[in-house]
Amino acid sequence: MYDILIIGGGPAGLTAAIYACRAGKKCLVLEATACGGQILNTDKITNYPAVASVSGPELAQNMQQQVLDLGAEIEFDKATMITAINGGFSVKGEDGEYSAKSVIIAAGTSPRKLGLAREDEFIGKGVSYCTTCDGAFYKGKTVAIYGGGFSAAYGALYLADIADKVYLVHHHDELRATGGVIDAINANPKIEMVLGSDIAELEGSEKLTGITLADGRSLEVDALFVSIGRVPHCDFCIDLKLDDEGYIVANESCETNIPGIFVAGDVRTKALRQIVTATADGAAAAEAAIRFLN
Repeated sequence: MYDILIIGGGPAGLTAAIYACRAGKKCLVLEATACGGQILNTDKITNYPAVASVSGPELAQNMQQQVLDLGAEIEFDKATMITAINGGFSVKGEDGEYSAKSVIIAAGTSPRKLGLAREDEFIGKGVSYCTTCDGAFYKGKTVAIYGGGFSAAYGALYLADIADKVYLVHHHDELRATGGVIDAINANPKIEMVLGSDIAELEGSEKLTGITLADGRSLEVDALFVSIGRVPHCDFCIDLKLDDEGYIVANESCETNIPGIFVAGDVRTKALRQIVTATADGAAAAEAAIRFLN
């Protein structure tokens, strides 16, 4: 039985593992895909303290290696259920079952989809949820991005540096993003805002060739980037208190409503979701778990 089992190998989970190992606790990180989380999709990080510029994959690799050097174990398996057992918890994965005296959930989030017919069919064939991952494939092309928040606004500016034309589509008459980013969008001749209309249909045969708007207009595009928020990975969190959007409720010590279960990173209720806040959560959750164990 492990002392601390951490679900998720992003910045929050890996930081929690660092603190757990340094406290002498036996620690397992359970990661569904690859360590790093969302930062793997970031080509350049320039807002992490003391690191002027680093790629997401490089930062993730450095974090993972530090965790391994400190003695933590990493198992690549997707958690599907947490249940209470005598002396702790059992975490069931797709490939195995693991037990621990305490659990830190740092499972992160995934992109929210439009829910349109053929959306899944066009993923990787013109539909994307990450501008920095896939924007470079559309150099000199015409693309659209759907969303009205800051992520969509910044995504439009990022794409405008690559593509020849960017449609910024939003179903409201104005964007939720405000301030300088809006001024930059308005000043960019490559960006055309298409407000007050939803996307009704995706067009194309083998790949995306256009989008049909709810008002009947059709836009010829080579790609559609969807930027309408994220969905927290909480479907395995039985009996944990969630907020209205499905995020795990926790206090500033990252304690949940169940003693022995803690939460860190994007999957918990919080105002700001950045790498630095994820690592801060990881440290706080680990310290809370250590106090619980001691």
